[in-house]
Amino acid sequence: MELDWLKRWKLYSPKNIAIKDGETGREFSYAKLYELANQGAHLLRSKYGVSKGDRVAVLATNELEYVFVFFALQRLGAILVPVNFRLTQREVDHIITDCSPKMILFQEAYREVVEKLPATINPTKLLLQGKDSFAEQLAGLSDAGEYPFTAQESDPVMILYTSGTTGAPKGAILTYKMLFWNSINTTLRLNISQNDCIVIFLPFFHTGGWNVLTTPFIHRGAKVVFLKKFDAEQILSLSEQEKATMIFGVPTTMEMMARSALFEKVDLKSVRYAIVGGEPMPIELIKTWDKKGIPIRQGYGLTEFGPNVFSLNEEDSIRKIGSIGFPNFYIEAKVVDNEGRELGDEQVGELVLRGPMCMQGYWHNDKATQETIKEGWLYTGDLVRRDSEGYYYVVGRKKDMYISGGENVYPPEVEQILHAHPKVLEVAVVGVPDEKWGEVGKAFVVAQDDSVSADELLNHCGKNLAKFKIPKHFVFLKSLPKGDSGKILKRKLTEL
Repeated sequence: MELDWLKRWKLYSPKNIAIKDGETGREFSYAKLYELANQGAHLLRSKYGVSKGDRVAVLATNELEYVFVFFALQRLGAILVPVNFRLTQREVDHIITDCSPKMILFQEAYREVVEKLPATINPTKLLLQGKDSFAEQLAGLSDAGEYPFTAQESDPVMILYTSGTTGAPKGAILTYKMLFWNSINTTLRLNISQNDCIVIFLPFFHTGGWNVLTTPFIHRGAKVVFLKKFDAEQILSLSEQEKATMIFGVPTTMEMMARSALFEKVDLKSVRYAIVGGEPMPIELIKTWDKKGIPIRQGYGLTEFGPNVFSLNEEDSIRKIGSIGFPNFYIEAKVVDNEGRELGDEQVGELVLRGPMCMQGYWHNDKATQETIKEGWLYTGDLVRRDSEGYYYVVGRKKDMYISGGENVYPPEVEQILHAHPKVLEVAVVGVPDEKWGEVGKAFVVAQDDSVSADELLNHCGKNLAKFKIPKHFVFLKSLPKGDSGKILKRKLTEL
C-alpha cells in the first residue's frame, strides 16, 4: 500500500490547498506541504538526531506546524505522541515518562509544564513557534530535496493516550496500516473526494482531531481547515466561506451551533451532511438540522479501533433514531456475552470488532493489551444491541450499566426519555448505591429555566419507563462537565 500520501498528491494536484488555518488564513498546497515535510525530516534528523522508532511528543494547540511535524516524522519512521495540554503536571509527567520521547515540541504557553518534567527523563526540548523554534528553523532552511520515506505499514505512526477514565491513561499504538484502512472505510461510507472540505476543531491530542476526518481527507487530496477550539459562530461562518461539504460534531456542539444567532442566516448549501458521534442525537435536534437542509449521519468509533467504525445512512436518521447504523466496509462486528458467546438480535451484549484498522496494542502495557484484544477481536467495553434489520444501537458503557432490584438499567435509554421533555436541554444519568434496591438512577439535568421540577420529570418518566428505570434522584445544574470532544464526563458526575 502507498504510505507516502503527500508525494502522490504533489504529483496529482500540486496546487490544491491541503491545510489552512481558519483564524489567520495561512494555507499550504499539497506541493508545499510535501516540501515542508521533507525539510522538517532533514531538520529533525540532522540537528536533533530523531530516527526510526523514536517518540516525539507535542504539547500544543491545533497549529499548521503540528501538521508539518506529523508528516516530517512519517518520513523518518518516528512516532508522534500528541499530549493533552489541558492535563495537570502529574498527568503530563505520566505520559512523558511512559513514552520516553527523544524530543518534545511545545508552545510557549506550556513552557512551565515542560520545564517541570521529572529530571529522570530528559528529552530535547524545542519550541514549536517563535524565536529559535521549529517553525523559525524550518523557514530558514533551503530546500534540501526529498528525504526517503522509511516507514512500513506495520510501524507505529502515532501513540494516542486515552482519557484515563479507568485509571492512568494508556497509549494506544496506531500504525500506518490502521490509518490507511480507516481512510478506505471512511471514504467508502462518506464518499470523500478531492473536492471535499471540512472545518476541524477537535484538538490533535484526540483521535477526532486527527483521524475522524483529517487523515482520510489528506489521503484523498481534500482540504482541511483547522481551528484551535470550538466556536459555534466561527465554525458556521468558516463552513460558509470555505464551502465546506461536511460538518463534524457531537450532539452538544451541534446543539450549540443550532442555537447560534448565525444559524438561520448562514448559507450552508455546500454541506452534504453532518457527521455526528459520541452519543445519540435528540430527534428534535436532527429535525432542526434537517430543516436547514443538512441531514445527520450518526456514527460510532473509538481511539483503539478505526476510529470510524459504524455509520448510519442519513435517510435513516429519524426512522432509526439512536442507531449507529452498520459496520463500515472492512469491519467485522459481533455482540457477545460475558463468556464471549455470540448473541442474537435484540440481545444486549458487548460489542467486539475485528479488522485491519485495529490498534497494535497499548504502549508498554501487555496486560491491558491482552485484556482488550483477544484472538484478534477488540473488546470495546460498549454494550450494544442489533435489531432484526441489522442496525446497531449503543446501549451504554459496560461499566456505566447499573443493576436496580436485579434489573439491568442502561443510562442512555433513560437519558433519551428525559431529553424528550421540552424543558430539558441536557441530561446525564448515573447509578448510585441504594439500601433497598442495590443501585438506583441519579439524573443530572440542565433545564431551560427554573420552572421544571423533579416531580414533573418523575411524572414524565412514569409515562415512558418501567419503574425500576426511573431515576430516584434529580440534581439540577447550570451545565454538565464535558471533555474536549464535547462528550459528557460521567466520572465527574459520579465524583459529585
